[in-house]
Amino acid sequence: MAATLCVAFALLASLHTCDGKLRFASYYGDHMVLQKSPERAVLWGYGPEGAQVTVSLLGLFKRQASLVTVTNGIWQVTLDPVAAGGPYNVTAKVQNDSATLTDVLFGDIWMCGGQSNMWFNMTQIFNATEELSVVAKYPYVRPFMVALNTSDIELMDLIEVEIPWSVPTASVVEEFSAVCWLFGRYMYETLKYPIGLVESCWGGTPVEVWSSSRALKQCQEVPVVNGPKKNSILWNSMIHPLLNMTIKGALWYQGEANAEYNQDKYNCSFPAMIDDWRMAFHQGSGGQTAPDFPFGFVQLSTYIKTSKDDGFPNIRWHQTADFGFVPNLRMKKTFMAVALDLPDATSPYGTIHPRDKQDVAYRLTLGARAVAYEEENVPFLGPFPKEIASTQMYVNITYDQAVSVTSSKDIFEVCCSDIWAPCGPKSLWLQTPILGWDLTTIQVSAAVCQSSEVAGVRYAWRDWPCEFKACPVYSASWILPAPPFIINHSSWKGGVWKSY
Repeated sequence: MAATLCVAFALLASLHTCDGKLRFASYYGDHMVLQKSPERAVLWGYGPEGAQVTVSLLGLFKRQASLVTVTNGIWQVTLDPVAAGGPYNVTAKVQNDSATLTDVLFGDIWMCGGQSNMWFNMTQIFNATEELSVVAKYPYVRPFMVALNTSDIELMDLIEVEIPWSVPTASVVEEFSAVCWLFGRYMYETLKYPIGLVESCWGGTPVEVWSSSRALKQCQEVPVVNGPKKNSILWNSMIHPLLNMTIKGALWYQGEANAEYNQDKYNCSFPAMIDDWRMAFHQGSGGQTAPDFPFGFVQLSTYIKTSKDDGFPNIRWHQTADFGFVPNLRMKKTFMAVALDLPDATSPYGTIHPRDKQDVAYRLTLGARAVAYEEENVPFLGPFPKEIASTQMYVNITYDQAVSVTSSKDIFEVCCSDIWAPCGPKSLWLQTPILGWDLTTIQVSAAVCQSSEVAGVRYAWRDWPCEFKACPVYSASWILPAPPFIINHSSWKGGVWKSY
């Protein structure tokens, strides 16, 4: 009977977990970061069945010890809260054996997931040599990278680790996610305490492979059982094994693959994945990871300059659950880095992989500071309409903040109707020029509708709407670009439309 349980458990974890040896699970290691107080870090590993394991934390001023019994080959403890700092040694000990993690820090852990733009490493970005030359100045920002593996079942532990927890050096960080590393580095400059970065991403993947079957059922997703788009295949192997980890929040850069795959479901599948991750990490950590932990993401950049396809614009909109901004009623405690103004026509990695990841990471940090850390007076959202007033001659778009504007003949479009029928991406949209602007309002022409009424307005609704940092509408500081929007007279969620 015991042998049968051992075989079953080994299949679940995809590791030789029943050999009776004492050790930590795969994603623990020297130089790691554990989540600081007020949350409590979870430690677990393997050991001889029935053995009493003493887990101790030893630092200059602090010592903790916990006693736990190995059950089904597994031991697990939840530490008391530990303030940011370190280093500590963490030791698990049974009567004749012990395992120790050295140089362990306590800080905030951020998960970094998605597809190839999150995978995009530090050697590929603009100013890579300069960026890598300063890596060693940030010894308290520690990277960890999950290896690429798939599984048909939910695994308890990782199959393989690509980069173990490390004190950062150029040779380590050069293969690490640029968005993830730069975010951690920038956040350290603000927080001044350790940051742990966990990269788990895979290029060319749709959201469905990162979602559990629970999440996909929420959106009535058709099960895919074969090929690289097989539902849940990376959730099983590269996210589920991490659920016991206490984390601060998550970052996400993905959506390109869904511009052609289940595009119309992304406004459900992406928010559903976020909800499910939150529930699963909260439960997996024994309630230590917040049930509404902050989740930041990058709104898609650009791909094909001359494209008239709606794939990228639709996904950008769906990334916000069709509100156009976050946080919103459907996606609470989320934040977004708008990136449609950061195209890279000469990227040697293809235009779908722009090299400016510094601005992307910086914009994410603004959102994290405001949403995750509740720092006051940190602008993190670009201008978004709060009121639209239309007549036969013009449309006035009033924003929720002061705007910086440059003239454009085609960035705004209107949809005309005699019956106020809802306008969608497939409707006839007509380019219309900016007539003028003041502190918060932009006026565009309605004359293109001739005798009919303006029933919809949209902004930057194309794959490649502008050149580098040259979109027509920004925040007053010129730092934050206005996100794209598509707004109907009859079904606008975000504000008021007045017609005269």
